[in-house]
Amino acid sequence: MSHIPVLLHEALNGLCIKQDRVYLDCTFGRGGHSRAILASVGEFGRLIGLDRDPSAVSVGLKLAQEDPRFRMIHTAFSKLEEALDNLGIERVDGILMDLGVSSPQLEEANRGFSFQADGPLDMRMDPTTGESAAEWVARADTKEIAHVLWVFGEERFSRRIARAIVEARSTKPIQTTAQLGKIISDAQPIKDHNKHPATRTFQAIRLYINGELTEVEQGLNAAINRLDIGGRLAVISFHSLEDRLVKRALRDASRPPRGDPRMPLPDNLAKSKLRLIGKAIKAGPGELQMNPRARSAVLRVAERTEAA
Repeated sequence: MSHIPVLLHEALNGLCIKQDRVYLDCTFGRGGHSRAILASVGEFGRLIGLDRDPSAVSVGLKLAQEDPRFRMIHTAFSKLEEALDNLGIERVDGILMDLGVSSPQLEEANRGFSFQADGPLDMRMDPTTGESAAEWVARADTKEIAHVLWVFGEERFSRRIARAIVEARSTKPIQTTAQLGKIISDAQPIKDHNKHPATRTFQAIRLYINGELTEVEQGLNAAINRLDIGGRLAVISFHSLEDRLVKRALRDASRPPRGDPRMPLPDNLAKSKLRLIGKAIKAGPGELQMNPRARSAVLRVAERTEAA
């Protein structure tokens, strides 16, 4: 299945791309959004792509060979300021974040992100570093597993599922997505016919293993810091936990900081950093028909104000 960038036209419109400026795609994936940005930046524009997935980086490096305006960097987007510093770039004119797991990651069974096809229980965005889902499931106690499923997946049967996982691993190591999916399904007393029983648990473990919510918080702060005046930040999220973080971060940065009224802040610190652009945008019927994954996507856009 070919990768279809979500909310492509809406994201490009939100970025309000100007020719010959510098842009940053924090989540390159398979390059759908990046290629569209490159088509708009002009002959002397520049685009930097970031991704922590080696498979995505390999695609990005090929694009960099084809187009000298593009540069690919293997790093998490929480480290975008370090990446820009290494390139000698102080500010950028637009930043795109397409959060969560990509379609290719879900479709490749050997990555272990999905219960739809059996594969090794990995779930790491960067398989070369950190603890895999199988390793975590093998060592975490019932309390820790239940906590992760509740906090990161809002799974109401978190304790029951956690107990089932610990019991199952006592007789046989849990090493594949099919194994874990069956354990979760068998542990749930009530099934939601509109959603696979393992959906919330797989989401929770993935978010935890990759530290995704922390990445989002740090990445948003870094992005706001490195936007030039008039630059746009466009963020696409796919579930409520992400979207709440995005909404709060953009809202807070769009409000003037509160200070002690007896000690007024300097003018350059008393202003808000961002201006919100429109309301949250969701995919229309045409895109939903072509790309069902877009059904949960939410795009939020903000612009850097005069406060530097």
